[in-house]
Amino acid sequence: MKDKVRVLGLFGSPRRGGNTDLLLEEMLKGAEEAGAQIERTRISGLEFSPCIECHGCDETGECVLDDDMEMVYPKLLKADCVILASPIFFYGVTAWTKALIDRVQSLWVRKYRLKLPPQEPKRRRKGFFVSVGATKGTRLFDGAMLTVKYFFDALGLDSAGQLFFTGVEAKGAIRNHPTALREAFETGKALVRELSEA
Repeated sequence: MKDKVRVLGLFGSPRRGGNTDLLLEEMLKGAEEAGAQIERTRISGLEFSPCIECHGCDETGECVLDDDMEMVYPKLLKADCVILASPIFFYGVTAWTKALIDRVQSLWVRKYRLKLPPQEPKRRRKGFFVSVGATKGTRLFDGAMLTVKYFFDALGLDSAGQLFFTGVEAKGAIRNHPTALREAFETGKALVRELSEA
């Protein structure tokens, strides 16, 4: 019998109970209904430094900074699926989210310089990106998508897709969208079922 799919939800918004929080929670509920083991991490609640480009990880693939990221690295490496949720700030992810992504430099070093796999996966691992933006620009998510693409790559995650909504700004406004929360729930459920069958 296979182990339960482990899903890590990364809350990248500093606004608790905001639109990306609501979407991510629905995805996690769907994932849990499909049988996944769920873990949540609120990035703005962590105490950690951005990457200081000291190159301390170059020889070992381990970050030399001693802060809350030490608790996060094992979660990132053990999860079968990482769902990252961040609103768009100036066509990118939030500063909190970007700081965490930059600290994954040590895992990039492990993969590309030291040629060490992040772990011995029991199944193919996936990453999924959830975001909302206040405007309706056609390229609103382009910058964030590139950043997240390479974040997932450093973690050894295959991108499983994204869920984006434009024109959403006021806290909780996503609840007024006719399909968003249901889409998030069903996407979380489908994602875990796919991973369970892999």
